[in-house]
Amino acid sequence: MGYDGAGGLREPVDRAVQQLLRRAVFDHARLERRRIFPPVLHVGVPGIRARTFEVDGELDLATRTDVVEAMLRPALEKGVVPLVWLTRRGDLAAHDVDGAWSAAVGAAGGELGLALGLVVVTRRSWHDPRTGVHRTWKRVRPR
Repeated sequence: MGYDGAGGLREPVDRAVQQLLRRAVFDHARLERRRIFPPVLHVGVPGIRARTFEVDGELDLATRTDVVEAMLRPALEKGVVPLVWLTRRGDLAAHDVDGAWSAAVGAAGGELGLALGLVVVTRRSWHDPRTGVHRTWKRVRPR
């Protein structure tokens, strides 16, 4: 399936998951036109429905964990375990925000009894900061 028990993506990544993450990259590239913008946490299904939280400033782990849990609960109440992804500027290189929100997603998953992971999405790539699994494009086009 491509998802390990600790909430990280592993090769081979499931085709449906790859398509959803490619959609997240495409949507981010198409919709975010500013050169400088804050990271945004997304919980849901790319291209269908997602809740968003614009990361504005420094939050401690407990607050980030509470934000993730609050964003997850509506989907979980419907029996759906959504994807969690963070859109930001830059490339695949690790940013502090990746680790901070990855820890919060892991903590929220632990509290909810779920193996959750965070995928970081940029305009040309996605990657799992826990496992290093990634995909990159020179230019993303709709399919």
